[in-house]
Amino acid sequence: MEPRISVITLGVDDLQRSFAFYKDGLGFKTEGIIGEEFEHGAVAFFDLQTGLKLAIWARKDIAYDTQLKKTPPSPTEFTLGHNVRSKMEVEKVMEQAEKAGAKIVKSAQDTFYGGYAGYFQDPDGHLWEVVWNPAWDFTE
Repeated sequence: MEPRISVITLGVDDLQRSFAFYKDGLGFKTEGIIGEEFEHGAVAFFDLQTGLKLAIWARKDIAYDTQLKKTPPSPTEFTLGHNVRSKMEVEKVMEQAEKAGAKIVKSAQDTFYGGYAGYFQDPDGHLWEVVWNPAWDFTE
């Protein structure tokens, strides 16, 4: 298997609320919620960097599609990392997320590796780390 991920799908409890958070609150680009004509098909895709999309799909529909039992969410299962160019940008993104309805779980602060980072949870409890790492040089 080649290490290539093209979609990260987050299970959500309220598709409309999560759609508004990511589209209006964080400003993620999307073509809207699609697949509503199908019983378990309503999903929204957001453009991230080239070749990668974020999807939100109802947890109950993920359970149906996978034939797994719907379980309680656990925010410590994984985090999504959003790397930025500066400490100031960490602060700006954290403020934007909070204004959009995110819960700040760890304010931005210096890290043990010389960076600067903080954590927020989206409306469904998914953890996002907003981080500036001086050792990482990234391009858009």
